[in-house]
Amino acid sequence: MKFTHLDSAGQARMVDVTDKQPTKRAATASATVVCDPEILRRIASGEMPKGDVLAVARIAGIAAAKRTPELLPLAHVIGVHGAAVDLTLGTESIEVVATVRTADRTGVEMEALTAASVAALALIDMVKGLDRHAYIREVKLLAKEGGRSGRWRRDA
Repeated sequence: MKFTHLDSAGQARMVDVTDKQPTKRAATASATVVCDPEILRRIASGEMPKGDVLAVARIAGIAAAKRTPELLPLAHVIGVHGAAVDLTLGTESIEVVATVRTADRTGVEMEALTAASVAALALIDMVKGLDRHAYIREVKLLAKEGGRSGRWRRDA
């Protein structure tokens, strides 16, 4: 297996995508934030001291998608042309699903993963004063489309 982020001497490098043509690409990632059911009830009813927890997490995730190359040294600076962060309150957790879209030379998998991760971190930040046991579980890529490898979807 050849690793595209290594040169012939085994040194890290940024992959050169100059000759690639821009194509439509999308990726979806998720994260789960587990917290106390009472905290989830308070979030749902708008009773959290720091304000609208879900709005803050949504904005944090979208902003993070656009800043991915600042965090990951080999990530390309690409146009993030669409980013959505959806949050679903469950009985024991909040599900974060981030979808990022572009029409560029490389995919947006890392942008989607970064959006989901940072949205989850923002949730922790918003609840940590009331729930020190809250934690992030299972950040993962769910699907991607576009580019040379086409469509991919995680099975179950």
